Amino acid sequence: MDIYEVTEVTPELMEAFDRLIPQLSRSNPPPSEEELAFIIDSPASVLLLAEEDGVILGSLTLALFRIPTAMRAWIEDVVVDDAARGKGVGRALNEAALERAREAGAATVDLTSRPSREAANRLYQRIGFEKRDTNVYRFNL
Repeated sequence: MDIYEVTEVTPELMEAFDRLIPQLSRSNPPPSEEELAFIIDSPASVLLLAEEDGVILGSLTLALFRIPTAMRAWIEDVVVDDAARGKGVGRALNEAALERAREAGAATVDLTSRPSREAANRLYQRIGFEKRDTNVYRFNL
C-alpha cells in the first residue's frame, strides 16, 4: 500500500471521492473538481491517499495553520473504503499525517470522531491520540 499527497485532480481521484464520501457522510455530497483543486492547491491543507494496485482505498485531509500561540494541525474527513477496512489503511493514513504535521512544526494534532465510529475511535487510541476534556462547539451558518 502506498500513501501519498495528491498533487492534481484526475478522473481516478474524482471516482474515488464519488465512492468514498457517501461512506463518510450521508448529508454531504462528494466534492467537485474545483473543490478538490482548492484543497490540493491550498498551503493550509494536505490531501493524502492510500492506494494499492491502482485502487484508491482511503483518504485523509490534514489542515495546517498558524495561530499566535503555535502551529496547529487538524485531521479531517478520514475515510477508508468499506472493502478495505481492518487492513491498516486508516492507521497508515494517520501515521503519514502525523509525520507531515511533525515536519511542519506542529506540536499537537487534533481530530474529532463520532462515538458511533467505534472502530475508528479504537484506532485513534491505539495510535496514541488521547481523548480531551473539552467542549466542542459548532455554529451553523
